[in-house]
Amino acid sequence: MIKQPAIILVKPQLGENIGKAARAMLNFGLTEMRIVDPRDGWPNPAAGPTAAGADIVLENAKLFDTTAEAVADCSHIYATTVRKRGMTKEVLTPVAAAEDMAAASGKCAILFGPERSGLEIIDVELARKIITVPINSEFASLNLAQAVVLVAYEISKHSNATVQPTLEKAKPQPAPQLELDRLYEHMERALEKTGYFYPPDRAPATKITLRNMITKPGWTNEEVQTLRGVLSSLENPHPK
Repeated sequence: MIKQPAIILVKPQLGENIGKAARAMLNFGLTEMRIVDPRDGWPNPAAGPTAAGADIVLENAKLFDTTAEAVADCSHIYATTVRKRGMTKEVLTPVAAAEDMAAASGKCAILFGPERSGLEIIDVELARKIITVPINSEFASLNLAQAVVLVAYEISKHSNATVQPTLEKAKPQPAPQLELDRLYEHMERALEKTGYFYPPDRAPATKITLRNMITKPGWTNEEVQTLRGVLSSLENPHPK
């Protein structure tokens, strides 16, 4: 069974499209909307009419300044995009993504980019995996609500599945995004002191590779804390 995932709209442009996305969500039983830096502000009166009664989604929508803040409590983050953008991340169809979420423990989040340009690289970097819809390569253009519908429909297929509580409880809890962000920042600070990021012109690419390594699925809270302990020990070795 898929627990309620967070549908995150990153920098949406039109209030009408936020309303349509809310309608698409509620059609398939999803109610948790998070909005990141909307162009026209929030609340937006233009969203209500196009939501067509999905008021509960709009009323409970949470506003965030950055995508990183919006996913801080999430352990499994999926970015919807038609472009891989050179990322070494697993690419899933909505069907496969829904199956993946059904097997996951911890909070899931799905990122949807702005209508005109889609998600930026900095947003995709936060994701563990990418969701891409297999559509016409010569006209790969979905509006925001259509993208939400395609993913929400597949999620709804798993909403009534049963889970064995004992097996669910036995799974190690994956680390939330905030802990992975702190791990990366800790690692970057430690490596800066050693001169690891050399030559300077290669530093941005190296940092992206490190970020992608850290955001790959599978890290548990215990593993993250253990690795941070290793970094702290290297930074401040105990006297013998």
